[in-house]
Amino acid sequence: MSDKNIRDRLNEIKEQLHRCNYEYYVLDAPSLPDAEYDRLFRELIEIENAHPEWRSDDSPSQRVGAEPLSAFKEVRHETPMLSLDNAFSEEEMRDFDRRVRQRLGEDSAYHYACEPKLDGIAVSLLYVDGILVRGATRGDGRSGEDITQNVKTVASVPLKLRGSDWPAELEVRGEIYMTKAGFERLNADARENGTKTFVNPRNAAAGSLRQLDSRLTAKRPLEMCCYGIAGDGEQRQFGSHSQGLQMLAEWGFLINPEMAVVADIEGCLDYHQQLLGKRDQLPYDIDGVVFKVNELDKQDQLGFVSRAPRWAIAYKFPAQEEVTTLRDVEFQVGRTGAVTPVAKLEPVFVGGVTVSNATLHNFDEIERLGVEIGDQVVVRRAGDVIPQIVQVVEARRSDTTRAIVAPSRCPICDSELERAPGEAVLRCTGGLICAAQRKEGIKHFASRKAMDVDGLGDKLVDQLVERELIHSAADLFTLSADTLAELERMGKKSAENLVAALKKARQTTLPRFLYALGIREVGEATARNLAKHFGTLEALMAAEREALEEVEDVGPIVASHVHAFFGSDHNREVIEQLQSVGVNWPQVKAEQGGEQPLAGQTWVLTGNLDAMTRSEAKERLEALGAKVTGSVSAKTDCVAAGSNAGSKLTKAQSLGVKVVDEQGLLALLQGES
Repeated sequence: MSDKNIRDRLNEIKEQLHRCNYEYYVLDAPSLPDAEYDRLFRELIEIENAHPEWRSDDSPSQRVGAEPLSAFKEVRHETPMLSLDNAFSEEEMRDFDRRVRQRLGEDSAYHYACEPKLDGIAVSLLYVDGILVRGATRGDGRSGEDITQNVKTVASVPLKLRGSDWPAELEVRGEIYMTKAGFERLNADARENGTKTFVNPRNAAAGSLRQLDSRLTAKRPLEMCCYGIAGDGEQRQFGSHSQGLQMLAEWGFLINPEMAVVADIEGCLDYHQQLLGKRDQLPYDIDGVVFKVNELDKQDQLGFVSRAPRWAIAYKFPAQEEVTTLRDVEFQVGRTGAVTPVAKLEPVFVGGVTVSNATLHNFDEIERLGVEIGDQVVVRRAGDVIPQIVQVVEARRSDTTRAIVAPSRCPICDSELERAPGEAVLRCTGGLICAAQRKEGIKHFASRKAMDVDGLGDKLVDQLVERELIHSAADLFTLSADTLAELERMGKKSAENLVAALKKARQTTLPRFLYALGIREVGEATARNLAKHFGTLEALMAAEREALEEVEDVGPIVASHVHAFFGSDHNREVIEQLQSVGVNWPQVKAEQGGEQPLAGQTWVLTGNLDAMTRSEAKERLEALGAKVTGSVSAKTDCVAAGSNAGSKLTKAQSLGVKVVDEQGLLALLQGES
């Protein structure tokens, strides 16, 4: 590439980054995910390093962000709020450590403080004589926005410091963010009220924090976590970064419980892997780990470059959002006939895997996004969540994009599609004529939380339906090992194991059986409530809508679906067939209206149980009236801890929540059975 082309590319990147900074920091409406911005910034640095004579004062590499929002009063940071250099690989982390070691001297002893890199908004809080007098955003790093009234509404921001040993003037740096649960509640309320939803928790936090009316901010579920103290002298009454954070905790600030101090670069790499493993279980979004030389005198010795400290680095996680092209849209039919638009994407690596498909949910979502085939789109994948399109990069839309047209007939069986009033979903009217509905219904029937048929995978069900070896769930129990052995990837031993698993699955429970039937809107909890209320399948099948609405958590819509399901001659025929091939369950004792022993209690299961699986323990606790959740809080009544219990047990002990071991749990269950 010629020098002219390289310089043109440099100018193009600079313009893109300037625009992105403005959208991100000023408009609060970023058009690119962080990973795309990081790539552009790294390309800019590489070109400028190769051609330092082209580096200019207006380059994004020479400053941290953009000017503050004009609607807020400007605040000058006495100590600049600089950004951090990023590492994206183990090799880059080792290079960072090598630079630190060279500057400090090979024989110098130092440690690293490790903390999650929260995906929120950096803020500065100024306290004078222990009272909060100013809150400010980072802005361009040298000046930000005065958001004092807004930060005062954040419950985790102390208005007055605890204790008395704090300095007369204290500037605290931290991150304001929104938890995943808070974000979901906020968007659920927005959808219910017909207002705009947010793309992700970071955007929601930024939008909430920059409200001119602080009363609106007060309604948003924001939190603030401290990551350091600005300045030097009187403010630094301690020798290390970690000691400073502990002092902040004593003064009333929230600090991250995942924080740790490690001895060397190997400890840093181990911490990064551990936190990456628990990333999706954390209650808030993080996009990496921040590592800082822990000793403050060593930080002073290392100093700063123009835009970042030499003693700290952010080791980024694989991006959970990426930009790619929407190539086409296909339509899939589920077990209830729901037709889901599925985006076919130019393959892109996101969230640690290559993604080529993403859900578009329904046509209301397509309309909300304003997405068209051929668009550049932002795809998000977090943990085991199905990838989804969260945003269109409208600035990159070409003249060749085309609208997504809703089908009028089922793409599988050609039956007419209908959309019920008040629903966003198109549904196939073909019922069991539709092979897709048969396949998905049987897959659900055999799933782990339903009949739990071990070894009956999705591809095997597809073969069985396509070869017309089964037409309903009842046909599964008539399959022979010889028939199964003729299928692809099924040997004699695998076929025999599946027949044995089907035999075992005949013995089930009424709640599992009801859930396995795949009645619309009937999940595990509703199935369990129906079984407890009516006691027998016969009583449930004979119930009228009014009787169904008397069941806990069953309203008119669910009652209508249950009544219609059991009113279908075909469904009754399948149930009779299932019972005739030996599917059975122990009798359920119908509710007598008495108080259940664990009614109103919240339990959490953690660790490994020897006498039963966690799912079985959950079912037995719920049968006694308990609500079993996945996280520990001050409202938890009891934690049942098996062997190798981890952070949930630790949190329960710190909160003073009652803990029982497996023997205690068994004693409780046997005593109440």
